[in-house]
Amino acid sequence: MTVETPTRFSPLSEWQAAFTALPTGITIEEVPYLTQLTLRMPPGGTAARAVESVLGIAALPGPLRAERAGDVEVLWLGPDEWLLVAPDGHRDDLLPRLRSAIGDEFATVTDVSAQRTALSLAGPLVREVLAQGCAIDLDARVTPVGACLTTLLAQAPVTLVVHGEGATAVRLLVRASFSAYLATWLVDACTEYGGGTT
Repeated sequence: MTVETPTRFSPLSEWQAAFTALPTGITIEEVPYLTQLTLRMPPGGTAARAVESVLGIAALPGPLRAERAGDVEVLWLGPDEWLLVAPDGHRDDLLPRLRSAIGDEFATVTDVSAQRTALSLAGPLVREVLAQGCAIDLDARVTPVGACLTTLLAQAPVTLVVHGEGATAVRLLVRASFSAYLATWLVDACTEYGGGTT
């Protein structure tokens, strides 16, 4: 019996030309198909220690922080919730190892990879463009590298992770259903800096 592999598609695959036409001070690139696993568990407990051991980190990140553990980025989403983000193809290794380590402890690990896509923004204009639709202060003194914030950008819910000093590089995780709207808004927000329109 032949098992067909489901067809995957990138929510923003048709946006590459629009992203390429942006002004020199900003680049936007979709990073599709990331492995994304939601962890729910009490912090500091047996399950959390088991997860930390699997990931090779001293502790799961605290409020509004992200930590890197090799290829896996661990994002704090709430008091008992984290999102593990890894490159495509890590699900089949990471998910069973986490579930095995947790065992019968009070915790859940859920694959949510299809729920969101990611946008990588870089360049000196990133902060100015995002400020047009986001109330978060992206000054380096307030949101340094490693900051992880769940917020609204142009009324679309996003998780924003600061990767570059002064928010010159950020990753936006956005639900697939909001991604085209957010891409439209981002391209439009760049037009005053010399970018093209959709």
